[in-house]
Amino acid sequence: MRQKPKSVTEPALANLVIKPWVEAALVEDLGRRGDVTSQATIPTKMQAKLEIRARQAGVICGMDLAKMAFALVDDEIDFCAKITDGDWVEAGSVLATVFGNARNLLTAERTALNFLTHLSGIATATRQIVDSVAEFPAQITCTRKTIPGLRVLQKYAVRCGGGRNHRLGLDDAILIKDNHIAISGDITTAIAQAKALAGHLIPIEVEVDNLDQLEEALEAGVNLVLLDNMSPSTLTKAVAMCQGRAQTEASGGITPDSVVAVAKTGVDFIAMGYLTHSTTALDIGLDFSSEA
Repeated sequence: MRQKPKSVTEPALANLVIKPWVEAALVEDLGRRGDVTSQATIPTKMQAKLEIRARQAGVICGMDLAKMAFALVDDEIDFCAKITDGDWVEAGSVLATVFGNARNLLTAERTALNFLTHLSGIATATRQIVDSVAEFPAQITCTRKTIPGLRVLQKYAVRCGGGRNHRLGLDDAILIKDNHIAISGDITTAIAQAKALAGHLIPIEVEVDNLDQLEEALEAGVNLVLLDNMSPSTLTKAVAMCQGRAQTEASGGITPDSVVAVAKTGVDFIAMGYLTHSTTALDIGLDFSSEA
């Protein structure tokens, strides 16, 4: 795959934001006694230089978390980044070099790599999917199907890959789904109640399963319709119905194999839980360098 430009123009996540995640991961790994393997096998004052290296091509995400993992273990470790989040790298590329106390380098290794491999896997999969539908107007978005506690990081990784974020939580927007409709009684009632609460700053989206429900939602007036588990032919009809009335978002089990067919229908957005719950980690390792 060709070299890609950075896809994220916003600043990286602030250290104040990411620190609790890194601290929690280190505490989990260190347990009650610390890194007993490094304590047993490596002299106390030995210094070493290691290289964080990509073993697969992909989009990198999580460099600041990796850097913080080393800094929290030992603030005298020198972390020299060679790339930044959102960069595409080829297999074999050095992402960063780290130099310092050998014991402490190895203590921080797994925590740093866990963040890098997981988030880079999400960013890479997002970039590949975004590229696959680049000729169509649809924009790829993630969902709330995230690992509990890691949502902000996973959604940041989606942005690094060129995707967009759906709502971050239940408080971002009103999304009326099938169970809301069932309990409220009908789509029109649910939308009317939502409008009464929302005010002018909270957008309203409603999930529909068929074209009759879609027409009812459009008549009631919404900002966005979530077209759930519709076939490409039905999606095409739905998009035509929504022209000038609401934006459209396709959802429901969409994968890399089906996303192009969905994009061809002309939907504005494609929501993919796949990005955060089914992607594979990017292979990244920490290798000893003889050049100390």
